[in-house]
Amino acid sequence: MELFKATRSVPFMGKSKLAIIISIMMVLGSYALLFTKGMNFGIDFVGGTIVQVKYDTTAPIDEMRQRLTGNALFEGSSINEFGSPDEVVIRLKNSSDSVTKDIGDVVREKLAGTGNFEIRRVDIVGAKVGNELREKGIMSLTLAIIGILIYVSFRFEWRFAVASIIALVHDVSIAMGAISLVGLDVNLDVLAALLTVLGYSINDTIIVFDRIREGITESKEGSLSAIIDEAITKTLSRTTLTSLTTLLVVVVLFLFGGEIIHAFAFTLLVGIGVGTYSSIFVASPILKWFGFNVKGYRAKLSQKAAREAEKERLRAQFEQGIV
Repeated sequence: MELFKATRSVPFMGKSKLAIIISIMMVLGSYALLFTKGMNFGIDFVGGTIVQVKYDTTAPIDEMRQRLTGNALFEGSSINEFGSPDEVVIRLKNSSDSVTKDIGDVVREKLAGTGNFEIRRVDIVGAKVGNELREKGIMSLTLAIIGILIYVSFRFEWRFAVASIIALVHDVSIAMGAISLVGLDVNLDVLAALLTVLGYSINDTIIVFDRIREGITESKEGSLSAIIDEAITKTLSRTTLTSLTTLLVVVVLFLFGGEIIHAFAFTLLVGIGVGTYSSIFVASPILKWFGFNVKGYRAKLSQKAAREAEKERLRAQFEQGIV
């Protein structure tokens, strides 16, 4: 299925310098936010307790704060709306078993008389477990990037691999910068979204790179820029259709999925948009700037095809001999 059919190549590489400048500014801005503002790690990564409370009417947040003030258990805690005015989340820094084992009952007693409410959930994560989750989360992202580097190196060659990894780092950096900008809690859901962004972005990049490799052997164009423009143009309909349908689902999740998956949907929303952009305007220009030798790579692919053809011929002769 094609959304539209291009009759001639779009000169994407003519805008590559401007696109790279924009990308560098966004990445640097993201790192500036990460170093100055930082990230709000949720209890999954720092430990603590979350108590979710739902009222029949608008939650009396000021009265709740007054009721909980002065109790050592709730020292340093915060109370915020959770998606709607009638639902709130109480975040406690303390997570030791001796304190948190009856936290739901304690909150119920303290808030008695503030209205009709129910304790919807109590999540408890120890500080040690939170540190382990954070370390394993960083490790999972690192291993995913290393695995992609190895795969692309075998699938294509090192120039393709390095270009794709730079594009992935670009996507994750901007997504993390956006999370820091809006102040979302970073939890396991956000980590899952970042890993999903890695997979989505590399899938888009691999499809473009496949077309570029085909173009090197089949296209009549001599320059790499023209081959890249032709390859991106041929995949543009597929990229647009895939991105639009995916973004449509993510937007619905973001708007109507509720506060539970709000951070997950936001991360996907930013990551998929940036990932689609980077496949065209980051990975491909970097491949071009590596000084890629079209004639040399074309000869290399021809030799590889000849070796494969020879193997098939020998295999066919061997099978005929056995029969």
